[in-house]
Amino acid sequence: MDKKEQYTRVFGHIDTNGDGKISPPELQICIGKMGEELSLEEAEMAAALLGSDGDGLLSMEDLVNIVESANEEEKVSDLKKAFNMYEEKEGSGRITPKSLRRMLSKLGESRTVDDCKMMIAKFDVNGDGVLSFDEFREMMA
Repeated sequence: MDKKEQYTRVFGHIDTNGDGKISPPELQICIGKMGEELSLEEAEMAAALLGSDGDGLLSMEDLVNIVESANEEEKVSDLKKAFNMYEEKEGSGRITPKSLRRMLSKLGESRTVDDCKMMIAKFDVNGDGVLSFDEFREMMA
């Protein structure tokens, strides 16, 4: 089953009246089935905020956008955690050849600082000799 089929199936399950839109009450029921509470007022606000055409309802496209956005946020969060492991020092916002070498060594990969400089150079877009988070994210793509 491909992603489109999965989204269609989930959408059909949430859209209990089959009108092609998810209403705030349908959204409220769906969230309730997932073990969370959502008041009707909160569901109305969510549908208004996340809906793309201003009708206060969620279309199939809106659902796909919400899920894809949540997946992207999770990926970025995971990448930030990985980046932090390689950072020069916590909060520095950069991976240096020495910090890369140190982390690779912890992972059992023995590399020289020069090897690490070459590895970084491949993705060092601005040429400053270190990897920023954006460069790291591009490298991991």
